[in-house]
Amino acid sequence: MLDLLKGPVLTVQDFFILTGTAVRNIFRSPHYSDDIVLQMDAIGVGSMPIVVLTGFFSGAVMALQMSRALAQYGQVGRTGMIVAISLVRELGPDLTALMVAGRTSSGIASELGSMKVTEQIDAMRALGTDPIQKLVTPRLVAAAVMLPLLTIIADFVGIFAGWVISVFFLNVTTRQYWSSAWRALVWNDVAQGLVKPFVFAFVVALIGCFYGLRTTGGTQGVGRSTTQAMVTASVLIFVLTYFITQIFLYASSAQM
Repeated sequence: MLDLLKGPVLTVQDFFILTGTAVRNIFRSPHYSDDIVLQMDAIGVGSMPIVVLTGFFSGAVMALQMSRALAQYGQVGRTGMIVAISLVRELGPDLTALMVAGRTSSGIASELGSMKVTEQIDAMRALGTDPIQKLVTPRLVAAAVMLPLLTIIADFVGIFAGWVISVFFLNVTTRQYWSSAWRALVWNDVAQGLVKPFVFAFVVALIGCFYGLRTTGGTQGVGRSTTQAMVTASVLIFVLTYFITQIFLYASSAQM
């Protein structure tokens, strides 16, 4: 039994060591600012089209589905409230993180895995360059900055899509929609919607780097690392969503 647990425990330990080292390197020189900007472009700007598409159709589907339920109570005018709360609290951060994880975590794992199997990372160490400082920390900083911004864009686009559906298909006025959407949101919702993507950024960046740096076995190993990074990041996003939501719900109930 202990032998079965030894591998997972060592993996978790190595991941937390990598996380601690990457976070500590944020406050140490050199900072590799050029690499951070390049990663911001790759993670943030590169993910923009898929995030916008996902946000738009999520808001549109949410408006269509919720309007059917609200119509039974004569409350179709509250569609904006449901769309805004659902997107800002849960769907916006979660779907954005999943899309970025599918694109970025797998990409990082593939990139670093290729460097590992071709011994480029060993060459960096031989030249006196810290691979974590050079490769991991810039990706972590870029993801932590860009993922909350992408989430804000996805939320706005999703709420806008809900407005399009409500006005053109549900006979809800513009004033009615935006008034209900605006009044439904409180600071707790906004904070929750921004804390989640910030936490998810650590998962997206560090999981990809972790599996990339552990790659062995040539090109087949790169493929395995890419798949493991995407699956692990996606699962952790859902797990962390539950715990963060539970914390905010507890905080809200404690204030009441």
